[in-house]
Order: sequence, then C-alpha cells, then structure tokens
Amino acid sequence: MSVEVNNESGYVTDEAEFAALGRYVLDAMHVHPQTDLSILLVGTEVMTELHVQWMDEPGPTDVLSFPMDELRPGMDGEVTPAGLLGDVVLCPEVAGQQARAAGHSTMEELLLLTTHGILHLLGYDHMEPEDEKEMFALQRQLLLTFLAGR
Repeated sequence: MSVEVNNESGYVTDEAEFAALGRYVLDAMHVHPQTDLSILLVGTEVMTELHVQWMDEPGPTDVLSFPMDELRPGMDGEVTPAGLLGDVVLCPEVAGQQARAAGHSTMEELLLLTTHGILHLLGYDHMEPEDEKEMFALQRQLLLTFLAGR
C-alpha cells in the first residue's frame, strides 16, 4: 500500500502519522495492498483556489477529496482491485480553527479529517441523515482504533 504524504502548508507535523493512518484505514476497509493514496497538506490560499474551482464555494475548507479509480471498500476475504484511490487535501489552518472550537488538538482534527477524506474516496457521503450517521460512526471507529493501537 503506497500512501504518499506531501506537506506544502508550512505547518510542522509528523507526515509518518498520516501515512500510518492512511494504511490503517485502507487495510481496515479491505482495500487492495497495491492501492495508492495521496495526502496533501496545503495553505489557505491553495485550499481556497481548490474549493472555488471544484466545489464552486468561496473561501478555504478543511478537507477535499479527489477520487481517481472510484474504488469501493472490500469485505473480509475479498479486497478491492488495486488502483489509484485518489487525493485527500487538508488545510491545517482551517483544521486548527475547528480544533480549538471542538477543544482538541490540530493534529487530532487533521487525523479525523484524513479519515473523513479517505471515506469520501471510498464512496461514503453525508448528504442524507442515514448516510451521515453511518459515515461519521465509521470514521470515529476507525480513528479511535487507530489511535488505540499507537
């Protein structure tokens, strides 16, 4: 499993932690071990440009996901085909603001957003209340089990 992490944001962080989380989530979701994932941390200017260009919404956002091969989760004993999962783009500045409001660290928020972004790449969304409940419960479970194993 290839998880590439690039930090272009200027925010000092442990890129290895993002790669480990990415590998953990993909493994837990039964994604083929030869699948590629990219995680990119950017500043607010870049995130604003991406948010306007791809979502037609003003200002920066916390996380964007750009799927490539539209892979979906596998099942026990049946992994997805290998491929390019896509890109998760994070904005540490926006994440930091949200973290302060939620009462936890920026790193915790970034790891939550990374998990959220990967689930979007795997086809999850939160447009409907039932879908939101399922996705948010799954991201919480994945993140908590990842952190418990660290």
